[in-house]
Amino acid sequence: MFTITKEFHFSASHQLSHLPEDHQCARLHGHNYVVVVELRAEELNVDGFVRDYGELKPFKTYIDETFDHRHLNDVLDFASTGENMARHLYEWCAGRWPETTAVKVSETPKTWAEYRP
Repeated sequence: MFTITKEFHFSASHQLSHLPEDHQCARLHGHNYVVVVELRAEELNVDGFVRDYGELKPFKTYIDETFDHRHLNDVLDFASTGENMARHLYEWCAGRWPETTAVKVSETPKTWAEYRP
């Protein structure tokens, strides 16, 4: 099995207003997000790749245009937890690249959420 990953970055604010008022995530705050997309294949394509990294450029465009320097509560129709973001981004990628096996989202250098069906 061959595995590749590519890392993407964006900065955004959000607020988890469904949490208790005294919870730190209930307050308006922001993160420098890191997103890692993982793709796997049993065999390499004719060029020797799982998928050419350049083919992932639409994902960077999607992140930049949809999330970067935005308030996530204004652009998402679900609670903007790292877990929900990972699933949303996985579904976006898997709809374009069937080799997608997981997406990880980091809100801080020490925290990660992963969606892997």
